[in-house]
Amino acid sequence: MRLEPKALGIEEILRRPASLPSFYRVRRPHRVETPVDAALLTAQALGPQLSGVQPGQRIAIAVGSRGISQIAVVVQCCVRLLKEIGAEPFIVPAMGSHGGATAEGQTAILAGLGIREDTVGAPILATMDTVDLVEVAPGLHAHLDAAAAAADGILLVNRIKGHTSFDGPIESGLAKMTAIGLGKQRGAEQLHQRGPAQISDRIRTVARAVISRSPVIGGLGLVEGPTHELHRVAFLHPEEIGEAAEVALLEEAKALEPRIPIVDIDVLIVDAIGKDKSGTGMDTNVVGRRMIRGTAEPLTPRVTNIVALGLTPASGGNAIGIGLADFVPATVVDQIDLVSTYANALTAGLQGVQRAQIPIVLATDRDAVMAALLTASLSDTGTARIVRIRDTLTLDDLMVSEALLAECIQAGFEIDTEIDGSSMGFTDDGAITRW
Repeated sequence: MRLEPKALGIEEILRRPASLPSFYRVRRPHRVETPVDAALLTAQALGPQLSGVQPGQRIAIAVGSRGISQIAVVVQCCVRLLKEIGAEPFIVPAMGSHGGATAEGQTAILAGLGIREDTVGAPILATMDTVDLVEVAPGLHAHLDAAAAAADGILLVNRIKGHTSFDGPIESGLAKMTAIGLGKQRGAEQLHQRGPAQISDRIRTVARAVISRSPVIGGLGLVEGPTHELHRVAFLHPEEIGEAAEVALLEEAKALEPRIPIVDIDVLIVDAIGKDKSGTGMDTNVVGRRMIRGTAEPLTPRVTNIVALGLTPASGGNAIGIGLADFVPATVVDQIDLVSTYANALTAGLQGVQRAQIPIVLATDRDAVMAALLTASLSDTGTARIVRIRDTLTLDDLMVSEALLAECIQAGFEIDTEIDGSSMGFTDDGAITRW
């Protein structure tokens, strides 16, 4: 899609005089984490739990689609430990409808995470076929990936973290992977189509049904630190998945999750959104929006306008979450794969509809940012409270306008450099200057 402001009749609006604040790049140096030995943590957590696995048994390792810290190393270690006792491990994508709801798409997502047969030492068996295990409630069935259902054992590997659509004792983690990830498109659609209300309870109900009727041997719950480095690896036995042990891991993970240190923001600029950054492209808890009709928004931060400047390559054109933004440049629309985006949105039901809607499209990055600034109900744009982030996973390195500098310093950030506010970091053709 190619748009010219003049052709749209809005050139004068976007070019009208506006005072621009000075910008600063700020960092939070004290939260830089030393990377852990992911293989060692995995071996310590999983190794002692494999006594029940017998030589020759086929073990399915369920892996999701998020950009989890050192996920390929963790999976590779799982494969090695299983092979050492003579088992025959293989990988199954446990990601619901992601990857355009196709086996090929899900295999490609795993490859993008560094999980291929040649890198982890085990074959990838991808299918969208499921086994209907049981009807747990009227119209709600427990589905299980057909390849996993045929295995002698199933090992879950997933990050524990807060969800972007709902709050509850169980959010993103091992129970959700069991009920939705391994449920593939059919299972995910059934759980999502009833909306976010009580979804945590439905996930637990379906997960219990799957675990009681399948050879789940346990799961590795991965908890990340404030800079999204792997923090620890915990093994949960089947009976602990979806129960108090997972609830405790979620509480720990939430306490470590990073946030933008600003409560009120006039314009939030997000350089890149994508499925590798959040299931909703942008983490709703970071940007302060869920965009689900009838569902309360997060209390903070309060953001007037959001600009999304691009999709990550790893998103594969899936632009779910673009509807969380108010303005985008035309280059974003060029990157969208509507099939992948709509497959994700329709499977998610009410949770996906608004998040897949394309916001106002402007010709350039500069036009999108200026439109957001000029519609933020500001009497003086020179005092605008503007935050720019790379993505919603990277929150210890920010660009902020002068009005926010004191708040950032109070939150522990240090000034890295001052940026020329007169240009706000744009090139002559309207593209934003990269980091």
